[in-house]
Amino acid sequence: MKRTMQNNKLSKSLLIELYRRMVRIRAFESKVTQLFLKGLVPGTIHLSTGQEAVAVGATGCLRATDRVMLTHRPHGQALAKGMDPKRLLAEILGREGGCCRGKGGSMHLADPKAGIMPSLPIVGAGIPVAAGIAFAFKQGESDSVAMGFFGDGATNIGAFHEAMNLAALWKLPVVYVCENNLYAVSTRIHSATLVAELSEKAKMYGMPATAVDGNDVEVVYQAVSAAVERARRGEGPSFIECKTYRHSGHSRTDPATYRDEQEVQAWKKRDPLILCRKMILDRGCLDEKGCSDLEAEEEQLIEEAAEFALCSPEPEGLKALEDVYQDG
Repeated sequence: MKRTMQNNKLSKSLLIELYRRMVRIRAFESKVTQLFLKGLVPGTIHLSTGQEAVAVGATGCLRATDRVMLTHRPHGQALAKGMDPKRLLAEILGREGGCCRGKGGSMHLADPKAGIMPSLPIVGAGIPVAAGIAFAFKQGESDSVAMGFFGDGATNIGAFHEAMNLAALWKLPVVYVCENNLYAVSTRIHSATLVAELSEKAKMYGMPATAVDGNDVEVVYQAVSAAVERARRGEGPSFIECKTYRHSGHSRTDPATYRDEQEVQAWKKRDPLILCRKMILDRGCLDEKGCSDLEAEEEQLIEEAAEFALCSPEPEGLKALEDVYQDG
């Protein structure tokens, strides 16, 4: 998406597009929830409701040739980078029409043509892989950029520190985006680390790092865009900590009783969709009808995706033996 600014603010057209993508993610995950409750989704699901501004703001400045590594909560990140909602929903339902032909499911998504590398459900597993992709870009003298998403809990694992060190040492074109939603499953981040700002961990390895409001899509876009441009210039990696909050538990099996209700409600008042919609109205980008029409269009898009996914056949048993080995 082309970056356009007006007086240090995003252009009207760009802000509207970012809002559209967030609405799409919210509508998509609402539909996924409905289908899950009907027993149509194998396994469980991990929703990103409340975190849409991070995925959309971070990927909004990327090119098609850039690559992203997703987390175990990948739906929003995949949609933000450009995955077709039809193929994504079909994959979550385990259908033949899915992006991985129904073999991956909710946590194992991939669409290399859209720059979406296979998502890894192991916490933090994509962090060193993103560094490896960036290393390949640098060796090939490409100006493409790798982006790695991960949560706050991943900043405590060994692979995080190894990857940060090598990325900084080799000046790799990678941007690390930490979705700090305060909880690693049920463990509150400040009971697992004494560092108040997680971005400080990355600074220790010699890379620029900052913490931003992860519920403000404009702020996320501006911070990540600067980091992406820095990487393209060959100046090395950056770390962006986006402070945000998931509205529900870790997964559909988690009632999130460990969270204080006042905390939950306080964060819901800062819902990224509410904040962006207000910004659009206040700046005259759209009026109420314009916002409502946009939201209705995205709802219809997701309804069509659900129809496609439900009509897509389940893979035959023998299909499990395909794509295991490379031919020749």
